[in-house]
Parts: sequence; C-alpha cells; structure tokens
Amino acid sequence: MAGHSHAKNIMHRKGKSDAARSKVFSKLAREITVAAKLGMPDPAFNARLRLAVQNARAQSMPRDNIDRAIKKAAGNDGENYDEIRYEGYGPGGVAVIVEALTDNRNRTASNVRSTFSKNGGALGETNSVGFMFDRVGEIFYPATVGSEDKVMEAAIEAGADDVESDEEGHWIYTSFESLNEVAAALEKVLGEAESAKFIFKPQNEVPVDAEKGASLLRLISILEEDDDVQNVYSNFDISDEDMAKIDAA
Repeated sequence: MAGHSHAKNIMHRKGKSDAARSKVFSKLAREITVAAKLGMPDPAFNARLRLAVQNARAQSMPRDNIDRAIKKAAGNDGENYDEIRYEGYGPGGVAVIVEALTDNRNRTASNVRSTFSKNGGALGETNSVGFMFDRVGEIFYPATVGSEDKVMEAAIEAGADDVESDEEGHWIYTSFESLNEVAAALEKVLGEAESAKFIFKPQNEVPVDAEKGASLLRLISILEEDDDVQNVYSNFDISDEDMAKIDAA
C-alpha cells in the first residue's frame, strides 16, 4: 500500500473521535467561509464552495453550521484568512507540504517551523519539495459503494485518470481542471462521494522504517492538530509490517 494511502487511512480512523470531529468541523467551516468570500456565496455558482459544502455534508456537519459559515463570509467583521503553503522535510528525508488558512501569518509560521524542528524535520523554502508532487483532484468513496471493477468502470466513463482501491475504499484521481466534472459524473452512478478535493499527490515515494515512520507520523499528527493547518501531504512509504509495529508501540 502506498504511503499516502496509509496517511489517509490514519486520518480516516482519527476522525472517529468526538474531539477530532469537532476540529474537522472547524477546519471545514473555515474552508467554506474562505470559498464563499472568494466567489459567490451560492454553491451552484461557486465550484470551490460546492466542494467545501459537499465535504462538510459527507462528514455529517450540521446544515446550520454550513449555513453559518457561508453567512460569515458576507459579514464585514469576520476574520480574513490568508492561504499559505509551507514545504519542508521530515524524518528520513521525506517531503512534507502543509496547507494553512490563517488570520495571523506570524503565529502560523512560528508554529509550523517549531513543529518541524522539534520532530526531526526542517522547514524549507517555497517550492523546495513542491516539484515532487502533482496538483490533482481526489475523489473518495468508501468500500461499501461497490467492487473495485464497478468503481474502475465508473471512473473511466467519468473521465478520471487513475483509481486506487483497498479495504478502506476507492481513491479516484483526476486532472486539476476536471475534478468538478468527474465528481458530478460519478455522483450520477455511485452517489455522493465522501470527499472531493484538490491534493498534492507524490510522484514517487520514499521508504521509511518503523523508527523513522513513527517520528514522521508524529510530526504529521501534530501539524494536523494545529488549528491553522488545513491539509498535510507527504511522500512516505511504510510497509504493512512496520506500520503494525508503529500501531503496537
């Protein structure tokens, strides 16, 4: 299993706790507000907002929360968030990209830099690792939606570029430009996706052992816990055996 799939599975499990769900709601609300501010406050006419609302619904975020986040964008007294990307290296020479939405650049930069340095990593310059990733669309369906063959056939018909399936579910990849179009076509066949978003997908993966992997996953986990951090991407690959050692530790 590829490293980024491991990371997604870890995040998937983590999302089950109430505390984690509350933090997820906060991050989803922030994305909805930013999307509504950057375009029209109507998902029908704002592709980014439509994706944000869809992802919020998939996480069972209450409709009132979604509506409140959209209305917050219209208020002149609401926070203004900057979109910032940080890049660096984690334990084992693994590349890490951090996407943040923040109302205080200095606070976020300080927190991210400190997290890297305290957990065996080093923050780099912009584009220091970005060239190792492709910016693509990712659509996720749980395994219950159907077999690998069914999803593969639907993805091909919808114009997707690639599909990865395992016991957790199906990850369907598209070009950056065609995410909304492919997601809409898949919804007609498979129903609404659990998530549809833009990601940084690694071109190649760096193998790490259990020791380095444990340090790396700790770095990623702490970054994800930061209120300003929306997404963390990495290009690590940990074997199932080493992942089992980490889980047992």
